[in-house]
Amino acid sequence: MKYVAGVDVGSTQTKAVIIDRNKTIVGRAILDMETSMTTIAQDAFRAALKNADVEEDQVEYVVATGYGRYKVTFGDEQVTEISCHARGAVHLFPATRMVIDIGGQDTKAIRVGPEGQVEDFTMNDKCAAGTGRFLGAASYALEMSLSDLGPLALKSTNPVRITTTCTVFAESEIISHLAKGCLPEDVLMGVHQAITSRCVSLARRVGIVPEATFTGGVSRNIAMCQLLEEQLGIPINVSPDAHLIGALGAAIFAHDRAFGAAAELTTNVTEEA
Repeated sequence: MKYVAGVDVGSTQTKAVIIDRNKTIVGRAILDMETSMTTIAQDAFRAALKNADVEEDQVEYVVATGYGRYKVTFGDEQVTEISCHARGAVHLFPATRMVIDIGGQDTKAIRVGPEGQVEDFTMNDKCAAGTGRFLGAASYALEMSLSDLGPLALKSTNPVRITTTCTVFAESEIISHLAKGCLPEDVLMGVHQAITSRCVSLARRVGIVPEATFTGGVSRNIAMCQLLEEQLGIPINVSPDAHLIGALGAAIFAHDRAFGAAAELTTNVTEEA
């Protein structure tokens, strides 16, 4: 039995996926970025192999993606994360025509075609506002885990308005609101609303179209999922494997290379390196 793999080296976590000839996920791993990108990529790949009960010599092809894709020294090819998120989202939800990806350092809105090809995209890679780092600042200021932010935010009855667009100053503004007696849930809802506003602005640039799929680590946040649906005005697909969709898309590209593809997918836009 032969397999292929995708490794997504992000700014805060590295994800790896092993799939079989049927494009079924048989192994997965998510590791926090605690060491060099080269080392963590290898560790995530080995962890996914162990999870799949697959030997390394059974893997025919490895595609790397993400912020640190060129650090995957054992990879056979590098593909941009924009293409991988598009391809992975359509694989899980074939009717996907728009992808919203919120990662640790950037947010992307991607319009995709029926085969997962990128038709247009935009991203806010010049600033971390509206990204996972914005939630990270709130987590630090409130001394709460990231997993607790969404559920608490949904308890808000009087959200505060977060005026800063800079992650660097977000912590100070959050502390200021708390000092004034604002409830943590109201401050958190304000943070979530600020992120949602920036995401929706990006989505409008590529054109809001159903069906939309939410990818990236922030897709685990229940408040973000709810707010995006409300503000976009369309249902949002969120897979249990949403955090892994970049790595899955990379594995799908690896499957094309190793086992053949019906057609070579190309984008008609120039993607940023």
